[in-house]
Order: sequence, then structure tokens, then C-alpha cells
Amino acid sequence: MADKTKVTEQYYAPPPDLGKWESFRIFLYNSETGQFLGRTGSSWAKILLFYLIFYAILVGFFAAMLAIFYQTLDSKMPKWQMDASLIGSNPGLGFRPMPESANVESTLIYYRANDKGSVLRWAQVIDDFLEPYRKKGSGAGEAAGAENRVACDFGTSALGERQVCDVPVDAFNPCTAARQYNYEEGGPCVFLKLNKIFNWIPAPYNTTEDLPATMPEDLKQHIKGLSGQPKANTVWVTCEGENPADVENIGPIQYIPARGFPAYYYPFTNKEGYLSPLVAVLFEKPRTGVLINIECKAWAKNIFYDRYERRGSVHFELMVDRS
Repeated sequence: MADKTKVTEQYYAPPPDLGKWESFRIFLYNSETGQFLGRTGSSWAKILLFYLIFYAILVGFFAAMLAIFYQTLDSKMPKWQMDASLIGSNPGLGFRPMPESANVESTLIYYRANDKGSVLRWAQVIDDFLEPYRKKGSGAGEAAGAENRVACDFGTSALGERQVCDVPVDAFNPCTAARQYNYEEGGPCVFLKLNKIFNWIPAPYNTTEDLPATMPEDLKQHIKGLSGQPKANTVWVTCEGENPADVENIGPIQYIPARGFPAYYYPFTNKEGYLSPLVAVLFEKPRTGVLINIECKAWAKNIFYDRYERRGSVHFELMVDRS
């Protein structure tokens, strides 16, 4: 019986009572067993080899799936187009100049016409926006594909495989850089553009048939004067005051170089050098010192308008001051 007690004491003796730092030191490296952080060198080698193989297989599997995914994509053409895509087939309307990016919710264009610094600030914003439109060559510092741009008109023959229509912004007089986009004269220019949708082709209102009842009367008369002519193949644009007071304060308006986006700019097929067509809206004499709410709309049979969702339209405010 005494022998059995000795054996039990030999195998079940409690571990030595070590202090915290001594236990930690032995955990870091045990000189008796050769263990480092609780494992021997061979044990560490095995587990590192396992994880190396495991993550190599994971990386290889992910790379293979990514390669297969990219085989389904075309760098020049979206897989999902028009109504099958997230952006749909109803192009949005945008405006420039936009207020400072620090205030992303603002759509107010406010400046003092007799303050040179205020005028130049807005002119610089427009200069930056129009810079790609002014790059025409193929040399250093020029935009990629700028050499593909050619002058177009309604009588222009079909474009070449790589050709795109130019947008001659320097001919948008008086909405040009040389005249600071007419801001100093108190009659600012605001540029409108349609968002690009791949393969979207406009269905213009090119006759007086089926014109919407909500279309402004002056635009109806404009279409009537061009009915049956090539120039009627245009996505029309109108800008109006949103409220009765805004209508009174907005003053006369000009659309430069024409009252819309010519159909020969469409469809957008991602050709190198393509730029969205622009319309410069010249507010000739807006009432000074008054905030004017403005809504601009694009008109085509396949552009649907919704003020609350801003479909087919854009809203901004204009305030010209002279104090």
C-alpha cells in the first residue's frame, strides 16, 4: 500500500509554484523542452507550412474566380444596358458651375457682379469643367482621343469608326472664357449636359404632333418653325422660374449654340475622345439681389419628367448681387 502511494505521489505531484514573470519567461522559451511560445520548432514549422498552403490555395482560388469574372466583362461596353442596368434609360440633366464641394447639398450660384474676385472664382470653376473640351491634339498634355474629334452638323455624313463629334465651346459667344462667361455683365451663363447612357438614342420631338401639354408654348413654336428640317432632331432644353415670382425675376434667356442637344451626338458608345454635348444657358438680365429658383428640363419622347425625383430635369438657384 505504501508503494502505491509513492507511485501516485510521483505521477500526480503538483507543478512547481512559479511567479507570474517566471511563468511568462518559461512560456516565451522553455530551455528544458526547447519550446518557444508553447511549441517546439518542428511544431511551429508544421503549423506555418499548413497555413502557407491553406492561404496559397485561398489566393489561387480567389484569383481564378476573379479571372473568370473578368472574362465576362468588356472594358468598352457595359454588360447591362438601358433598362437592364441600374441607371436605366432615362438620362439625367446636370448643370455647371456647381457650388464648392464642401457644401454638397447646395445648388446655389451666388456672386457679386461688381466684385472681380467673385466673378473670377466662378469663371475658374467653369474653366476647369471645360478644360477637356478645349484639348484638341494628341501631344503631351492633351486628352486621350482628342484627335478623334471632328466638326459635325446636321448634314454631316456618317462618322468613321473612331471619330466623335466635337463640342466647340470657344464658339459659345458670349459664354466664353474670354468674356468670363458673361458673369461680370450680370448675365451669367450656366452650362447644361445630359448624363451619358451607353447606346441611348433620343427620340426627338421633331414635328408638332404629340407635343406634351406641359411643354412651354415658346418651345412649341420653335419646333413648329423647324418641323421637318434636320435641325428639329434635337433633345430640346427649357429653363424657367419654378414659382410665379421666379418667372418674373428670371428675365430673358438665350440658349447657345442652339436650344438643345443635337441628335448627331448620340448614341454614346464609349469611343475614345467622346464628350457630352453642352448647352450654355445665358440669363441675360436676372433681377439682382433676389434668389431665383430655376428648373431646366430636357425634352424628348423617351425622356420622362418627374420633378420630385429629378428625372429629366435639374434644379438650381441663381442670385446675382451688385452690393
